[in-house]
Amino acid sequence: MQAVVIGAGRAGCEAAWQLARRKIDVTLCEMKPDKMTPAHKSAGFAELVCSNSLRSNEPGVGSGLLKEEMRQLGSLILEAADATRVPAGGALAVDRYAFSAYVEKKIREHPLIHVVSEEVREVPQTNAVIATGPLTSDALAASIQALPGLSTLSFYDAAAPIVSADSLNMEKVFSQSRYGLGDDYLNAPMNEAEYDAFYEALLNAEPAPVHGFDGTQVFEGCMPIEVMAARGRMVMAFGPMKPVGLIDPRSGRRPFAAVQLRAENRERTMFNLVGFQTRLKWGEQKRVFSMIPGLESAEFLRYGVMHRNTFLHSPGFLSETFEMLSRPGVYFAGQMTGVEGYVESASSGLVAGLSLARQMQGKPPVIFTPLTMIGGLAHHVAKAAGNFQPMNANFGLIEPMPERIRGKHERYLAMAGRSLDYIEALRCNPLRDDFAFD
Repeated sequence: MQAVVIGAGRAGCEAAWQLARRKIDVTLCEMKPDKMTPAHKSAGFAELVCSNSLRSNEPGVGSGLLKEEMRQLGSLILEAADATRVPAGGALAVDRYAFSAYVEKKIREHPLIHVVSEEVREVPQTNAVIATGPLTSDALAASIQALPGLSTLSFYDAAAPIVSADSLNMEKVFSQSRYGLGDDYLNAPMNEAEYDAFYEALLNAEPAPVHGFDGTQVFEGCMPIEVMAARGRMVMAFGPMKPVGLIDPRSGRRPFAAVQLRAENRERTMFNLVGFQTRLKWGEQKRVFSMIPGLESAEFLRYGVMHRNTFLHSPGFLSETFEMLSRPGVYFAGQMTGVEGYVESASSGLVAGLSLARQMQGKPPVIFTPLTMIGGLAHHVAKAAGNFQPMNANFGLIEPMPERIRGKHERYLAMAGRSLDYIEALRCNPLRDDFAFD
């Protein structure tokens, strides 16, 4: 039995891994490095294009619960993330290059996964997972667009700049996580006058032209900093530049605003500007971001960029296992399905790979219910009503507890506990020993 996975991003690698560990031969097709997209910078698998953070690692937070569910289910992406993590407080951030290398090594060394460097131009007829991402090549995108019952939607993503650590002025920048929880982040504090000058500079900076972009088609989690500034003077100060939980050691007081920088690698030689996704021209990024105290002489190792993302209108097109309703045996996975986020994309690859493997082996499907975060995301993709939009992991996707629990944090922890118990029972049920998670 032979399966095809198209795309070696996080979702594709996860799908290939889940198929192979269930004894299915997999051909993994990846068009890089022969053909690159505007967003990608390396030829590596599972490349992290935007931030190097996979967000919260706490089970009482939506993304944290999703990670723990995937750990229980043998996720390659979570294994790689845990092995290559860099300090980031309560978040799971990784060395993006080590992360990519870890995933690629595991994929290439698996005896049942065969990597082919080629562009796939048409949707296969069966036994396939399509995980080509929101920047799918034109030929394959046209083939997907022609599938019955499908419409596609678009929005825009942006990436934040990365600066060299040794170019920062550490007399102005200080190490500290919020509320004294370690010193994983660097912070560039601003007084009110500095903030206002920076705000005005952002409003008047020249953006790079992006075809079709009018400032409204952005995913809120990746909003360009200049778009945020245009919404009002204090929007940034209540967003990525909020000073809450920080004390400037020079003054002993909380600053008016602060820019946080998070390490990109274990050696802490590179830092990204947290929440500073942008589409400004590169010269403008250098000019405006150098106004941040401590970044006056910053060396920009990578400037921020913006690119268009395309996703499917999945309700009515995909099932809760990410399988095409009109073409059984063909699955989609990743951000193109309408899940938003690194881990969310990988979770869809896990479900698609597991589901295709079971289908090829003549086993019944496993439906992850909305008692779990994995199931909540899958249910959103398959069943969402109204204006379908990309979705991050959040507790609104999970069925509420039957009993009333006071306090949001306590309620979310109870929901997380129920979810993990459900996953564990699914894995260990002696009547389901063919499930083969381990």
